[in-house]
Amino acid sequence: MTARRVTLLFAIGIVVIALAAWVSTRSQSGRDSVAGTAVLPGLEGAVNEVTQIRITKADGTRTTLEKNATDWIVGERGYPADSGKLRKLLLDLGALKAVERKTSIARNYKVLGVQDVTSPKATGARIDIVSPGRTWSLIVGSSVDGNDCYVRVVDSSQSLLASPLVMVDADPKLWLDPTIVNVGQSRVSGIEQQPAKGTAFSVSREKQGQADFTVHGIPRGRELTGPDAADSMGSALSSLTLTDVRRTASPPKGVELSHAVFKTFDGLEIDVSGYKQANNGYIDVSARAADKSADTEAQQIDSRVRGWDYEIPEYRYDEIFQSMDGLLKPLPPKKSPARAHKMK
Repeated sequence: MTARRVTLLFAIGIVVIALAAWVSTRSQSGRDSVAGTAVLPGLEGAVNEVTQIRITKADGTRTTLEKNATDWIVGERGYPADSGKLRKLLLDLGALKAVERKTSIARNYKVLGVQDVTSPKATGARIDIVSPGRTWSLIVGSSVDGNDCYVRVVDSSQSLLASPLVMVDADPKLWLDPTIVNVGQSRVSGIEQQPAKGTAFSVSREKQGQADFTVHGIPRGRELTGPDAADSMGSALSSLTLTDVRRTASPPKGVELSHAVFKTFDGLEIDVSGYKQANNGYIDVSARAADKSADTEAQQIDSRVRGWDYEIPEYRYDEIFQSMDGLLKPLPPKKSPARAHKMK
């Protein structure tokens, strides 16, 4: 091989290496140009100006969160929203930063879950964040490793991998303020029970330090399952939360209501009535004060819960409404009548 040929090959090699380095630099530069940029520019500084959030899925599920003078409302229920969850959503959206570019080819959107929700098979959710001066619209697709998610700004062809992970629930039930009441067991002095079927009874404690409730109205000849038989009843209103809510309505025809009144040592009384249907319980709640010291709390609770029917899990319903029979030891089995002696 001649020296000239060697020199030529060496020069070509240098050019190829330089070209590869240039392409690599261009590619890396392209990634760097998007990484760390805001997916929804301007939202982070306008979080407090947002007045409405709309979340929509292809199956027709939708939630409208609306800001009024004092708080946020779930539009589909007309009920207060979970302010902590809503605030987190807004902060996460405002802080959402691109990690890297993904596909800009529409037929590939389904892999990432970022199709338009007008497509019947779309799996992502569209979220519209509305302020007086601007609306931001984003499609949130699949999550990645529990930390990131795929997104695409509406009307943009470019999809992105972005962080932090944004959790977008389109079911209105999941945005409701979950707390109904929270009355700890240590406060409860007594409970009056009127089951839909069965005998009325009550339980009580003379002082807060008393461990077990005394059960009143035990039928003659029957025994409690133990001294703590009624204790679970005292915690029935502790951190009581809803699964759904609706305006107060009459119970289904033919359904009888159970009724319970919970009284506290400091004069608060919580009145609960309800019925069970399928695997859920439905309750109506009101509050009143038997002592002036409980006036403020009773008014706060009553203003929030009056006029609403709450859906709660079946097991919580069964804690609130109990029967006397459920507190007692089972009756011994009846003896079969003695066989008549055969006549000789």
